[in-house]
Amino acid sequence: MALFRKPKYTKVTVSKKRDIPGGLWTKCTDCGEIIYNKKLEENLHVCPKCNFHFTLGIKQRIECLLDKGSFKEYYDDLETLDPLNFKGPKTYLEKLKKDRELTGLREAALVGSGLVNKKKVAFGLTDSRFIMGSMGSVVGEKITRITEFATENKLPVIIVSGSGGGARMYEGLLSLMQMAKTSAALARHAEKKLLFISILTNPTMAGVLASFASLGDIIMAEPRALIGFTGPRVIEQTIRQKLPENFQKSEFLLEHGLIDLIVPRKDLRETLSTLLGYLS
Repeated sequence: MALFRKPKYTKVTVSKKRDIPGGLWTKCTDCGEIIYNKKLEENLHVCPKCNFHFTLGIKQRIECLLDKGSFKEYYDDLETLDPLNFKGPKTYLEKLKKDRELTGLREAALVGSGLVNKKKVAFGLTDSRFIMGSMGSVVGEKITRITEFATENKLPVIIVSGSGGGARMYEGLLSLMQMAKTSAALARHAEKKLLFISILTNPTMAGVLASFASLGDIIMAEPRALIGFTGPRVIEQTIRQKLPENFQKSEFLLEHGLIDLIVPRKDLRETLSTLLGYLS
C-alpha cells in the first residue's frame, strides 16, 4: 500500500527569518507600547496609546513651536570653561565633550528670536540631554542675555525649560549665581510690562524651577511632566512619609496653583499664539 511506502521521517524546511532593521520602533517608557518611529514623529513624539510625552531635543522643539525657518540663534559663541578644574570619575571637560558629541549642541541652552504664527518673540530652550539641562554659567548667561534683548526690543519672552539637573555642581557657586542673575533680568523685563511665558517640560527641577522657570506671567506645562525642586524619592527618604499619588506631576501642580495651564504638545503653538494675541 502507498501508505507504507512513505519515508519514515518527513523533512521540514524552515525558511530563514528576515532580519528587521534596527531603529524602526520605540517602546513607550510609560505603557510599554511598541510604536513605529515614523508614526511617533508624526504624532510629535507623543505615545498614541497613553499620551506619554517623550523628551524632545532643542531642534525638534523649535520645529514644534516656531514658524518654519524663522528661528535665528544668538550668542552661539559662548562656551563653558572649567573654573574649578573639576575632577571625578570623569572630569568636567570630559563630560562636556561627551554630551557635545551626543547632542550636537555646544551647551544645554539655545536662545534667539523667532515667529509664532507671525508674531515675533525672544525664545530660549534648555535640553535635558546635555548634562541633564543643568544651569551653568553659560546657560545662565544665555537666558539673561535673551531676556535683556527682549526688554530692549520690547518683545515677549518664551522659555521652554527641560532641566533635571538644576544648578551645575561642576561650577560650584558660579552656577548658583545664575539663579539670581536670570531672575533679576526677568524682573527688569516685568518692570517694562512685557510678557514672559514659561513652558515646563519633563523634567523641570531644582535651581531652574527655583529661578527663571517659575517666574512666568503665564506658566504652562506639558501633561504628566515631573516638576519640582527635589525629587520625590529624596523627599520621601527625608520626611519618612509616603507622598500623594502623582506628586510633582503637572496635574498635581495645576490643582495646587503652581502652574496656570496644562497644554498637550500638539496644541502648544496655537495656545502660545492665542496668549500672545491677548497679552502682548
